[in-house]
Amino acid sequence: MPQTRSEKVVGIIGGMGPEATVDLMQRIIRLTPAADDIDHIRCIVDNNPKVPSRIKAIIEGNGESPAPCLAEMARKLEAWGADFLVIPCNTAHHYYEDVQSAVRVPVVNLIELTVRSIVAAVPGVRAVGLLASPAVRMTGLYEKRFESHGVEVVYPGPFDQERLFALIKDIKAGVRSEDLNDALREIASRIASQGAEVLIIACTELSALGELGFAQPTFDAAELLAREIVAVVKDGKQP
Repeated sequence: MPQTRSEKVVGIIGGMGPEATVDLMQRIIRLTPAADDIDHIRCIVDNNPKVPSRIKAIIEGNGESPAPCLAEMARKLEAWGADFLVIPCNTAHHYYEDVQSAVRVPVVNLIELTVRSIVAAVPGVRAVGLLASPAVRMTGLYEKRFESHGVEVVYPGPFDQERLFALIKDIKAGVRSEDLNDALREIASRIASQGAEVLIIACTELSALGELGFAQPTFDAAELLAREIVAVVKDGKQP
C-alpha cells in the first residue's frame, strides 16, 4: 500500500549546469521554514550535465536537440514520485512544451513565473533588462510573454552580449573572480542606461554567483523559482 503524504514532492530537471541546480536546492533550503530535517522539502533531482548542449542546438544550430533527453528525465522524475517539475535553466524553456507533454504532472514555467512576478511587483513597468545567454534572445522566450503586458525587453549591446556570453562560459568552467563580478556590474549598468527600469538575472549560471549588488532593482529567476517551490509545497499553491 503506497505511503500517504501531505506535502508535494518537487522533481528537478537539472544539470544545466550542475552548479545552478545545487544553487536552486540551497535556495529552497534557505527559504523553507524548518526547525528540523523533517520540515524541509523533498526534492527528487536528476542533476544531469549530459543533457545535449543548448548552445550547440540553438546558437550554433548544428547540435542534437535536448528535447528528447529533457522529456525522458521528466518521465523518470514523475515515475519516481514527483508531484510537479521544475527546470532551473532559462534557455531550456525553449523545450518547455516537449517536457510538459511528456508527463501528467504540472511543470512550472520559469519564464512565465518571472514575467508574472515582475508585472505584479512593478505596476506600469515599461522596460526590463535581461542578463542572459544569447540563446534566450534568439528564442524570444521573454519577449513572447512580456509583449501582452506592453513591456519592452532590453538586451546588452553587441559587444556586451559577447562579453556576457564569455562570462557565462567562464562561470560554467568554475571561474570566480572580482574582475568577473565587476564586468557583470558594468554590463548591468549599461543596460540601465538603455532604459531598463528593472533587471532580470535570466541565466541560472549567473544566479549561482549570489548577490552582486546591482544598482537597479533586480529579479533573479532562480530565486523566484525557489520561492515558488516553497509556496507550492508549504502553502498549497497550485503549480
